[in-house]
Amino acid sequence: MPRAVSGLPVPADESVPMSLSVSVAPCSQDAAAPWYRQCARRVARVWWLKALGTMGFVALFFWAYLHVLRNPGFAVTTMPTTALDEWIAFRPEAFWLYASLWFYTSLPPALVRSLRELLGYGAAIFAVCAIGVGVFIAWPTAVPVPDIDWAQHPGFAILKGIDTAGNAFPSLHVATAVFSGIWLDRQLRETGAGWPVRGCSILWCAGIVYSTLATKQHVAFDVAGGLLLGTALGLLSLRWVPVWAGTGRN
Repeated sequence: MPRAVSGLPVPADESVPMSLSVSVAPCSQDAAAPWYRQCARRVARVWWLKALGTMGFVALFFWAYLHVLRNPGFAVTTMPTTALDEWIAFRPEAFWLYASLWFYTSLPPALVRSLRELLGYGAAIFAVCAIGVGVFIAWPTAVPVPDIDWAQHPGFAILKGIDTAGNAFPSLHVATAVFSGIWLDRQLRETGAGWPVRGCSILWCAGIVYSTLATKQHVAFDVAGGLLLGTALGLLSLRWVPVWAGTGRN
């Protein structure tokens, strides 16, 4: 190996490999890591801000949701039922799928790659909720009262005390689940997770959608509105948030 001479530049063929090993190696190591390790690294990035932001957002949402629910500005319209509502029977065990939404929707913000992407995601999910609450204000709706003896299902007491029959259309339960599912599928694909993992996420999302009908919290028209809202905002946000955040688009 030739010695460096004072005042003379180091040969390019000796300096380039060193610079490449410093700048490229971390990215290569991250890309080569298993999907679950990549997810863990994502969660660790500004984890405290993600946790505080998620809790603050949920608190703000419930304040607005319950205020509109308890103070309708117009006459409340009862949503009509369809054959699908008659076909899907009441399933008390679906309560746990319904309640799992709050964990499922916390996964995408935990897996964003940067602060800027977190802000973009927050703006997008805020738009979903704002549109839904705006519809609740302009057109208050409620689901028909089902012929169910709730005293036989004490587990629903808390649910009925918080999320009553109002604020039916569109179902924000469905909208936020579908929005989260679209984001989560992209994030899992980026980390190299295979179809078994991504399929579990899709089935989980579908289960939450089903639970809104099986718990009789919503009717089919509410679900259709939620599907439309969540899908539209989910796909649109995946077009502009990664570009704005500089994290690419896959």
